[in-house]
Amino acid sequence: MREIVFDTETTGLDPKEGDRMVEIGCVELVNRVATGVTFHAYFNPERDMPAAAEAVHGLSISFLEDKPLFGATAGELLEFLGDAPLVAHNAGFDFGFLNAELERISFEPVCTSRMVDTVALARKRHPGAKLSLDALCTRYGIDRSHRVNHGALLDAELLAQVYVELTGGRQIGLQLAAEAAQPRAEQNSKIARVSGRADGERRDPRPHSASEEELARHRAFLEQIESPVWSS
Repeated sequence: MREIVFDTETTGLDPKEGDRMVEIGCVELVNRVATGVTFHAYFNPERDMPAAAEAVHGLSISFLEDKPLFGATAGELLEFLGDAPLVAHNAGFDFGFLNAELERISFEPVCTSRMVDTVALARKRHPGAKLSLDALCTRYGIDRSHRVNHGALLDAELLAQVYVELTGGRQIGLQLAAEAAQPRAEQNSKIARVSGRADGERRDPRPHSASEEELARHRAFLEQIESPVWSS
């Protein structure tokens, strides 16, 4: 199954108040395994950047002013998303900004039935625990040492790892993907190593029937038993 984990960075908290999306990062998962295929874009918000927002993600207006408007890459983004479920942390926030940008250019919104919220998943699995992305990375031993500021693609990559852990699919997904990616010859080699033969050839089956000598020894042993139960 194909899923997209995504994150956004914005100028603020509410698109209804004029806040805009300035960055989106998307990571493709197939059967809960990251494929390495991503989508990432910055956008010119056509407005100022509040200091509080810039302190979070580090994106200044001087950096964003030469970036394309959202409408210039919307088609490419929607093509990447396809009809896959969309996974986000506090997904209502990210869906709200994505659909607000689509509405601005008269595109159909992304249906919220596709929304998978990792905050809701984490709350159900770890009631009472901290639910931030940082807290979940710590819980699952996911390295976030390179995360100085929030960044849409980096956060989506971290969230993809968290999502796999939340859904309990890490070992299963990795095993399926690895086996699917193995060439047939390599799989045969693996089977051969298990059987102890590096060349992949099958060895002759061992004899399982007793020899005449073994049968004679067995009869002699039975004759030494006094009053055996099987002869009564």
